[in-house]
Amino acid sequence: MTTPSKSFIIRPEHPSDTGPIEALAAEAFGPGRFAKTAYRLREGAEAIEPLCLVAELDGELIGSIRLSAIMIGDSPALLLGPLVVRPAEKGRGYGIALMQTALDRARELGHRLVILVGDLPYYSRVGFGHVPFGRVKLPGPVDPRRLLYLELAEGAFDGVSGEARAASLAPLAEPGPREGGEQQEKPENSAHDRKRMNAV
Repeated sequence: MTTPSKSFIIRPEHPSDTGPIEALAAEAFGPGRFAKTAYRLREGAEAIEPLCLVAELDGELIGSIRLSAIMIGDSPALLLGPLVVRPAEKGRGYGIALMQTALDRARELGHRLVILVGDLPYYSRVGFGHVPFGRVKLPGPVDPRRLLYLELAEGAFDGVSGEARAASLAPLAEPGPREGGEQQEKPENSAHDRKRMNAV
């Protein structure tokens, strides 16, 4: 893996990015993406605006990531995906950089738990591990070896089990005490964290 270029930037997703993101997803995943269980789970879920990011290389959009609101049983969580990087740019660290940036922001906003469907050798590089068999049920078939989770706060997965389903944003981030007893502040744009694009 090479270090991302100096011309590589990560920025918030804008409405005008919809077309380029859809084109990237079509190139990377093809039409079969619409039949995947993770896509079905994202339908109706609210993508979280501060956690919808894109990557640009030399001013051209080459990657995208979104995290959406879900519930697992009675527990709030995030669903990571889709994460897409232009096939010609894979293996250069851009996807990992996108993912790490989004996860760091999710942690700062008070989110505690993330799941995804993907390959462990890749996602373990940012700390994901296997969900114990049968502990989380998705709305469709999925290879249990590809169902992964990451705790953004220690112990966040303890006692979490049940069916994963789309959720609203309200219960997800639960600000708690920081060092020194300070409370995390809600982001100024939290009122605008509404349902985002789930077309890819």
